[in-house]
Amino acid sequence: MTAATPIRALQTPRSEGNPTPRRIPPQSPARTSPPAHTGPTPVLLPIDELSEVRAVTRGTVQAAMEVLAGIRPVHQLARRLDPRCLAALQHRACLIRREINRTGNPDLARLHRNSVVRSVRVCEVAAGIFEASAVVVDDVRARAVAVRLERGKQVWRVTELVIG
Repeated sequence: MTAATPIRALQTPRSEGNPTPRRIPPQSPARTSPPAHTGPTPVLLPIDELSEVRAVTRGTVQAAMEVLAGIRPVHQLARRLDPRCLAALQHRACLIRREINRTGNPDLARLHRNSVVRSVRVCEVAAGIFEASAVVVDDVRARAVAVRLERGKQVWRVTELVIG
């Protein structure tokens, strides 16, 4: 299925009177068959491993802050976090929700809201193991987050997550 785009009318000046619109016919895309693939499936590798780790860290920290704010379910991070980190994050989110319900403090309700990851710093500890730190700013304060990532079976896994 080809995408349809609006066709604009071109204005061509005539020697007398008002210009009349001239329509441009749509161009049909060349129909080519996909190339036949022979051999093993290629493995996609990042061009720069540091930038990949930085992007994974930024997304994971942002998602973790949304879990703490109560706007994202914790199970969405199950593939990224190891079970111990996932349980700790879920426990902290439950404690925050319980304290908000117990006290009704409006300042606690603003905690972790509108969190934005401002910066991420990454360093390689060993082959396939990186440690990163992130600065997160929300409605109430700025905080630091420390993350340890390990590569396993073509996917990055967070083995340590410490939110300040």
